[in-house]
Amino acid sequence: MITKEQIFEAQNNWGNGVVKIGKLKDNRAECEKFANQFLDTNYAFAIGPILFKPTKCNIEQFRPTKSAALSYFIAGDDRACQEDKGFAIQPWTKVRFDNSNLIIEKSRALAMGNYYFTDTNGNEVKVEYTFGYKLIDGVLKIDLHHSSFPYDPNL
Repeated sequence: MITKEQIFEAQNNWGNGVVKIGKLKDNRAECEKFANQFLDTNYAFAIGPILFKPTKCNIEQFRPTKSAALSYFIAGDDRACQEDKGFAIQPWTKVRFDNSNLIIEKSRALAMGNYYFTDTNGNEVKVEYTFGYKLIDGVLKIDLHHSSFPYDPNL
């Protein structure tokens, strides 16, 4: 059975990984290497497509493959999606999860809430998220990732 603690650990590892990617942005080879490891560690791409809807995508809204997810996180000359600017290389100094609720089953869990990204000026950006986790060989892997900005009534 998946535990809340495993979900919190997975969220913490994900947030720390996003921060580390940003710290490596000036060393492209190391950034790419770590970002690939980050995706392998945190996402279930090894078992098939992922339901991934990143926050800052307009043209290619969904990223079911590892190469499309990598493009979103770090962009680069060889990016899979031309609109990508490299979300994780912003950079961010901190990521904080605030779970609204969790649904936990034996080998599957869902988490929904807000997560907050702190930039280098100390400004915090609020984003809504839903993550689906699957227990694979004793490790939680993301197979559903949906992010969006909160509703703005002025739009």
